[in-house]
Amino acid sequence: MATLLIVDDELSMRELLERVFRREGHTVHVADNGTRALQMVRDHVYDLVLSDVRMPGLTGTELLAECRHISPETMVILMTAFGTIENAREAFKLGADDFIQKPFDLDELKLVARNALEKSRLRKEVALLRRELNDRGRLENIIGRSRTMQDIFRMIETVATTTSTVLIIGESGTGKELVARAIHACSPRVKESFVSINCGAFAETLLESELFGYMKGAFTGAATNKKGLFEAANNGTIFLDEIGEMSLSMQVKLLRVLQERCIRRVGGTEEIPINIRVVAATNRNLEQMVEDGTFRKDLFFRVSVIPIILPPLRERREDIRELAAHFLQKYAKLAERPITTISEEALKYLENYDWPGNVRELESSIERAVALEPTSEIRPERLPESILKYNPAKVVSSFDLPNEGINLEGFIAELEKSYILQALRRTHGNQTRASELLKMSVRSLRHLLDKHKIRQTASMLRDNTPE
Repeated sequence: MATLLIVDDELSMRELLERVFRREGHTVHVADNGTRALQMVRDHVYDLVLSDVRMPGLTGTELLAECRHISPETMVILMTAFGTIENAREAFKLGADDFIQKPFDLDELKLVARNALEKSRLRKEVALLRRELNDRGRLENIIGRSRTMQDIFRMIETVATTTSTVLIIGESGTGKELVARAIHACSPRVKESFVSINCGAFAETLLESELFGYMKGAFTGAATNKKGLFEAANNGTIFLDEIGEMSLSMQVKLLRVLQERCIRRVGGTEEIPINIRVVAATNRNLEQMVEDGTFRKDLFFRVSVIPIILPPLRERREDIRELAAHFLQKYAKLAERPITTISEEALKYLENYDWPGNVRELESSIERAVALEPTSEIRPERLPESILKYNPAKVVSSFDLPNEGINLEGFIAELEKSYILQALRRTHGNQTRASELLKMSVRSLRHLLDKHKIRQTASMLRDNTPE
């Protein structure tokens, strides 16, 4: 049952409507003028306001305008003895949910009120569903108890309240889009759109029209005007995945959008302002690309205002069991299979494996095991052969010389760089602790950072750790 406010300067009408709606089971308040009703709207939350239009002082339409400002979710029905089609149009233009002309049939009025309250209920259900959908992108969907992941959770919650551009760095399969969605879900923009695009999945001309939209006739096949993803995400968040795959000319256009906060459709001349949060992601070394001249330095600084570096799964093995259990529950439910656990032996194999495909590969492996397992517990034999046959010691010692030879100096340099970055990630950018792991002096480590041109990456790893 709902709470209603009846507003009419005629006592007999107020008493009649109060009696009718109380019999319907509603809580009913009454006011004899618009000014009194306005104060009641400020003091209470009403599901429905049923108001006469012509009253001394504050009119029904003026009360409607105030209701829309004070309590936008309240439904408002206007009543008048001077109703015409033009009056009805004006009432709807002002934001009334319905309009009824006096004298009215009581059954008709009750039906109009029921319809308005049903519309209100449906609006609330839609809002609830939207919140539930948004919640799916929150931190609860990113699994990890390791210290590294806990630091990332705190970073997400901190940066979500800002409008700064975020760059998520990580190998393929580490969950970069999940982090982007969590930032959006924890932000004030949560009720607006989250739009995602993989920049590496489109040719340059197609990427431009996808991002910025186009005007009719801009190119062959452009039969209508079309909004781009930046416009679709206005007031919300746009996620530019694999930003390192953009061509240099597209990088120039994106830089302009980030600087000017406006876009221009392909074939158009109008500058369209946008209010948008940009989150970018890459699995490439953008700093090296800047050095190589394949990524603009000014764009790099613009997109990496706040960097978040996701560790590969092999560097947070303590999260493997929890992730595996999560995926088991997910796919057992989808497949309607009575599988509830993973055997200890199978878990040991999972923890031993190096996971080049990261969390995505783990998820695929559990999905496969669920499909093949006939019992209630996943056994090792249901895991992929690559996991069962993996031997870390063998991998380390199996540097076979290719028939075509090898650039030994370059290979050793990459190996050295890889271990330095692993040590820095493990110590959250603390160079003293990283040098201890690498059994070298801090001075030697700094020399290698300069040699491999990763001093800024080391700084980002340090800055990425919340206080």
